[in-house]
Amino acid sequence: MSKKILVLAGDGIGPEIVAEAVKVLKALHTEGAIDVTLEEALVGGAAYDAYGDPLPEATLTAAKASDAVLLGAVGGPKWEPLHISKRPEKGLLGLRAGLGLFANLRPAVLYPQLAAASTLKPEIVSGLDIMIVRELTGDIYFGQPRGIETLPSGERRGINTMVYTESEVERICRVAFDIAMKRGKRVCSVDKANVLECTEMWREVAIKTAAEYPDIQLSHMYVDNAAMQLVRAPKQFDVMVTGNIFGDILSDCAAMLTGSIGMLPSASLNEHGQGMYEPIHGSAPDIAGRGVANPLATILSVSMMLRYSLNAPEAAARIDAAVSNVLDQGLRTADIMSEGMRQVGTAEMGDAVVAALSV
Repeated sequence: MSKKILVLAGDGIGPEIVAEAVKVLKALHTEGAIDVTLEEALVGGAAYDAYGDPLPEATLTAAKASDAVLLGAVGGPKWEPLHISKRPEKGLLGLRAGLGLFANLRPAVLYPQLAAASTLKPEIVSGLDIMIVRELTGDIYFGQPRGIETLPSGERRGINTMVYTESEVERICRVAFDIAMKRGKRVCSVDKANVLECTEMWREVAIKTAAEYPDIQLSHMYVDNAAMQLVRAPKQFDVMVTGNIFGDILSDCAAMLTGSIGMLPSASLNEHGQGMYEPIHGSAPDIAGRGVANPLATILSVSMMLRYSLNAPEAAARIDAAVSNVLDQGLRTADIMSEGMRQVGTAEMGDAVVAALSV
């Protein structure tokens, strides 16, 4: 039975990079490696321009009816003057909420061909392969009460609340443990249990849930130490699991260990395995329309889609190998260009990946 993929190109470089990822999907479909049906819709600034809404009802309905969503990027200076409820980013948040996406997967993988791009010494980062699993729906970003109030004295006070339920912690830990079972079977749960009761409970639930996974080696680390260890000795980590705000910060920190944000994909999953897949980089309006953006993170997002939502791990592995192959050939977009390599544009890089699929 054909799997439905909703393609949301978005804004800025989104349409250019998504076009290359679609090439890869179509190539795999044509040869019979996967059976997919693609549908397109608008989200973000493009949707606002067309319909006055960053997330039209038709887009959300199509997303709910799909097996997976492929997203380019949203946002740009053009839409910043809009009211916050109409900004492109609201479309992204609405998709996350509407699909019930609670688990964000952010791999930080260093390709050996790009080791020189990292700001850390090669011996520190070579062979790096971390998966950060971040909870998306709770924590201080969504907890109540929140807001800014004026005290009787006239002074203002800002309030945010860090809150998690046991069930929310348990389900994200299960995602991390299940992923780790297919990797190195090591999970580091990151908290601040020494000063935050919310994360003290997080640690208790992680330990309790881990009892059902006897093959998993569970460790715990305070978030400040985890940030330091990511820079000091990142290869000690296999899978990291943490809450929304800690995960937001640590995943960006881990991303830059690799030296190229243009290479890193992400996935956001719900309880049914349905997911939204996107590169972690932004819409880069400054280079939009020039055909120079790096499509590899978006192509690798398709690999994650095949692995986590479409149950096609063999096809996913072929995409990963094809990306490695084009890097071996010395092909580079501007953002990862180095001496002695051959600089190519967005479309040429996409074509090279498609060609490498059959190698």
